Amino acid sequence: MRRNVEFPSKGLQCRGWLYVPEDLPDDRAAPAIVMGHGFSAVKEMFRLSSYAEKFEAAGFVTLVFDFRFLGASDGKPRGRILSYEQCEDIRNAITWLSRQPEVDGDRIGAWGTSYSGGHVLHLAAFDRRIRTVVAQVPTIDPVAQVVRRSGRDGFERVMEMLAADRIRRFDGEPSRSIKVVAPEGELSALGVTEAYEAMSRQATNAPSWVNSVTLQSLEDYIQYAPTAAIELISPTPLLMVIAEQDLLIPADLSKAAFDRAGAPKALHLEPCGHFEIYEKDPWFAQASDRMVEWFAMHLRDI
Repeated sequence: MRRNVEFPSKGLQCRGWLYVPEDLPDDRAAPAIVMGHGFSAVKEMFRLSSYAEKFEAAGFVTLVFDFRFLGASDGKPRGRILSYEQCEDIRNAITWLSRQPEVDGDRIGAWGTSYSGGHVLHLAAFDRRIRTVVAQVPTIDPVAQVVRRSGRDGFERVMEMLAADRIRRFDGEPSRSIKVVAPEGELSALGVTEAYEAMSRQATNAPSWVNSVTLQSLEDYIQYAPTAAIELISPTPLLMVIAEQDLLIPADLSKAAFDRAGAPKALHLEPCGHFEIYEKDPWFAQASDRMVEWFAMHLRDI
């Protein structure tokens, strides 16, 4: 059963879907999972509903939502994607979810993918209400990712663009916006052909998605360090899912971060690209099955 829901976050409303298993026992509240999406994406994209349906079928109440300034949620300017605001949305989602009558507030897990994969790694180190965490193709080290994609010269050009935008904001002007993805040779935030092709495909299912992001968001992104405290996630159980052919978030960065994390932890590898893990089988099926097993072990069967 899926129903539309909303919850407050810093004076605005985040909107999403709540999945509730039909056969919940009357004498015990169910474990729950909060799910967040990738950079600029909205809940209709990249089969988030398919993940949520698998979690629901396994007995988990599951919340999928749009971050503020994106999709069905409130907030202007559209395309404002600030890491600390999105982390706050996830924490408010956990609070709201813990108060639902079907939910056991002591058994809530966090699931994130790509950018929100980085968010849940960050939050699991500091918010012990998160009882287990699954991070799929997570953002690890944004500045390293940008330098690898653009080279040092390209990075310096980005810094010049961000400095000019900061001056505009100081003078009371709004932050300039650029495209999230674009064809090769055009300016965009992600700057990977694979990302342009995948987001373009997914946009057909998500009319609320906007191919725009503020430069303030890009400035925040480059300075974000979601795995700086990954060692502190332990003793919260961690599952990291990595795409070994990822062109957006290099697998070696993810493996190095995983090595720093403490036990209990598990690593699941798929021989595919960043977006193929959502869109294609057997990778989607294998990875999502492993996630269900992990949540069952650490949330449901306790």
